[in-house]
Amino acid sequence: MDRKTVFGLTSLILIMLAFAILIPGGKAPDTNPKLPWDIRVTSSGAVEVFGLILGKSTLSDVQAMLRERGKTSLFVSPENNHYIESYFESMTLSGIKASFVITLNVDQPLAQEMFKRGLRMKSLATGNKQVSLTSEDIDNLGSATIDHITYIPVANLDEAMIQGRFGEPKFKLPDEEAGVMHWLYPDKGLDIAIHTEGKEVIQYIRPSDFGRILEPLRAMQQAVNTENGVNQ
Repeated sequence: MDRKTVFGLTSLILIMLAFAILIPGGKAPDTNPKLPWDIRVTSSGAVEVFGLILGKSTLSDVQAMLRERGKTSLFVSPENNHYIESYFESMTLSGIKASFVITLNVDQPLAQEMFKRGLRMKSLATGNKQVSLTSEDIDNLGSATIDHITYIPVANLDEAMIQGRFGEPKFKLPDEEAGVMHWLYPDKGLDIAIHTEGKEVIQYIRPSDFGRILEPLRAMQQAVNTENGVNQ
């Protein structure tokens, strides 16, 4: 084999190795991984996860991290509560594919004004209404801070994996109607909903707000126990 052929093969191998590093499946290790179990509670009681701080980081920060604009919509509950979410579908972050739902801190009067300017509305099976926002309102929401994060991994997580990565929960409470067992970590502001048939859903919220998750689950469990004649 002549020298020119050897150099040609060497160049080809180097090019193939470069592509192996750059394309999915051959990526170089992430020097600053943003993993769902790397949760830090700051001295002020805020939760930091994925490099984002709840109550401080903004929708624009999320968009920059994921390199995606997402789909931002306003929702109205049957109780007439207005809230705004941005949905990022099947994002790959630090080698893990998952969908993100970012719920924003937007006060009710402002959300109601956006509702009035909404372009389209549809009713959902949950009883909520989903409203398409104007492009101007969506742009203005870039500075809105994160209230909480819902993280839905594409891969199913078993209990052993969850316990190994996230640790032992303080509480385990069932949602029998949904067929879900909630693993609850109040000190971390973490709720992992484990579904035997569906996808696991992980929620991150400020520990000071954890009652928003815990109280409805406890009320539901108390109602079930009362119905079954179980003493508390």
